[in-house]
Amino acid sequence: MPSQRSLYPDVDSPGLVLDKDRLERNLRAMQAACDAHGVELWPHIKTHKMVPVLRRQLELGARGITCAKLGEAEAMLPSGVRRVFLAHSLADHSKIGRLRWLADQLDELLLAVTSLAHCEVLESLLESFSLPVPVLMAVDTGLGREGTRNPGQSVELAARIRRSPRMTLAGLYTHEGHAYDASNSEEVENRAIAIHRTLSAHAAAIGAPPLPFWPGCSVTALRMVGRPGVRAVRPGSYVFGDLLLSEETKVASFEDNALSVLATVVDRPESGLALIDAGSKMFGSDKTSSGLMARCLELPRLVVRRVSEEHGFLSGKGVDDLALGDRLRFIPAHICPVVNLASQVAVVQGERLVDRWPVDARGRTG
Repeated sequence: MPSQRSLYPDVDSPGLVLDKDRLERNLRAMQAACDAHGVELWPHIKTHKMVPVLRRQLELGARGITCAKLGEAEAMLPSGVRRVFLAHSLADHSKIGRLRWLADQLDELLLAVTSLAHCEVLESLLESFSLPVPVLMAVDTGLGREGTRNPGQSVELAARIRRSPRMTLAGLYTHEGHAYDASNSEEVENRAIAIHRTLSAHAAAIGAPPLPFWPGCSVTALRMVGRPGVRAVRPGSYVFGDLLLSEETKVASFEDNALSVLATVVDRPESGLALIDAGSKMFGSDKTSSGLMARCLELPRLVVRRVSEEHGFLSGKGVDDLALGDRLRFIPAHICPVVNLASQVAVVQGERLVDRWPVDARGRTG
């Protein structure tokens, strides 16, 4: 195999490398699908956490953004974003000052209501707000996390929200993360059908006026945009891709993966094994169902199945042909935690380094 030592010599190893052209294709494809069906795109920025990526999403037509935490939303304001959905159970009264400040910077701030108990806490937290705040009500469509578990609970919670002097019910949202257990196109379609059916049942039980749906998952986003009642989709990891999208659910191709971990071969302690300088502090801990933590972009038969903090254990066909000092790129199993572990990404086009972008919302977990 030719030496890989010249691969992005200006990028420190280990580090994150972002293929700008692949990113652009991913952003355009999702926006085009939304535009074709008249559905709004409110991408979840927990994946990229970068102002330049969000700025491009907004330029292409994203209507607003989804954030998990206040800190993420605060970090994204330099992009010019004017509409934010905080898709998390806000229950910490110490954050009310920050929430008010954020609301003052935006044209629209939507909050999540995830249960009756949470509704009561959010009501008290919003006491200082002079105007009603639009909220989206969480429905559990199979993940078993937040949200009402049956239509009866949705009727009760919707009635409670509508009695509130501080909240207005703007729709139903869900995170259909359980769709990641699908392994082919037919299974993804079946998940989307079941998720839409569940949302429709809850909305029908609540009654008029009809409530729009705000699903949120990169696996099902392209299957949800054309379904009745869907106002917006909130995918996150579609921007970069990972093995969960390209190998597990197969909703993307391996060539769609835009963000990789650049690593260097640092040792070959025995036949069939090479060590790279990227471990759990780069890849995180997530694996595919087959136990992969990462796959090599240049030599796809090389895989990482095991890590320690500073080393990745590389195996597969061709591993014994590697030389110490070779640099390779790896597609992680799950991209979101990988980005949050990094302080910046190197932006490349072809073999050229064209920019470096900071991970603006790194560690913004509160």
